[in-house]
Amino acid sequence: MSRECIFCDIVAGRIPAAVVYEDPGHLAFRDIDPKAPQHAVLVPKRHIETLLDLEDEGEAGRLMLAISGAAKALGLREGGFRAVANYGPDGGQEVMHVHFHLLGGRRLGWPPG
Repeated sequence: MSRECIFCDIVAGRIPAAVVYEDPGHLAFRDIDPKAPQHAVLVPKRHIETLLDLEDEGEAGRLMLAISGAAKALGLREGGFRAVANYGPDGGQEVMHVHFHLLGGRRLGWPPG
């Protein structure tokens, strides 16, 4: 884990977070600046900087299953949700650790930004 990564610090318990979902390889916690009534951030516990650094289909598949598990834990099965991953500066990635924002609890507009 990177010692200068806020998400690694959350995974390690050095920074408190409101955890909403956890499995052996992933952690989802409430966003500190929510953009929807339900807004969580899902991260792999292992430090992976960007989506382009995912190493194999199994890892990517487990990440998708964790998104599903976190969305269900947030109660978003019926109304739906959006899973957003940003890549690089133009995509709006601010923390260099793969993460998905899970947003729901209201109708979300399109296009997003």
